[in-house]
Amino acid sequence: MMAQGQCAYRRVVLKISGEGLSGSEGFGIGPEALQHVAGEVRDVHVLGLQIAIVVGGGNILRGGTFSRTCHIAEATAHHMGMLATVINALALQEAMEHLGIQARVLSAVAVHSVCEPFIRRRCIRHLEKGRVAVLAGGTGRPFVTTDTAAALAAAEINAEAVFKATQVDGVYTADPKKDPTARFCSELTYDQVINGRLAVMDLSAVDMCQRNGTRIVVFNLHKAGNMKRIVQGEKIGTVIGR
Repeated sequence: MMAQGQCAYRRVVLKISGEGLSGSEGFGIGPEALQHVAGEVRDVHVLGLQIAIVVGGGNILRGGTFSRTCHIAEATAHHMGMLATVINALALQEAMEHLGIQARVLSAVAVHSVCEPFIRRRCIRHLEKGRVAVLAGGTGRPFVTTDTAAALAAAEINAEAVFKATQVDGVYTADPKKDPTARFCSELTYDQVINGRLAVMDLSAVDMCQRNGTRIVVFNLHKAGNMKRIVQGEKIGTVIGR
């Protein structure tokens, strides 16, 4: 394993949306997407990076949308979404272990028969032992996004950065898929993101990262090797900081 000193980061939280694990149809778990994510994590793990992954569940169920369309109490729908993240986390754990990486799922929602509860010291110990920690269940409370769960986890485990995986190359002034004049931003401050209401991640998550001095790196995980290049110090995607 490469020495940690050769990494630009020591410990990070990778935030993956449920859609990042979905198949071509946009829902469920796609085998190719799952293997791609696991492979990208393996490539940075072998460099000595300590990595915790916060995974969403939108590929299976989105609580807010489900509540509105099915007339289910929103708090209940959000709890259902949290359980969806556990399904994704278990799949990701198995995919990584198939590649020879030890991984542990820790959930903020108690599901004792399939994974461990999230305990801060236990999570840090897994990372120190060279295991990847997959964090499921969001924050364990409804009405809170998994973006905020990632920012909270980064603060709890003293991670240097949140790596926000997206389907575009970083942050733009507008949606590049809809607006051809959208400009790419290589660097932004927290205030620029918050005041400009830029669609990077939940603004409460950005605020939490600002208060804790946690850097945010927004990048395209679908491009093979991107995360490894970031860890090795290359300027990929958009960096949000002070």
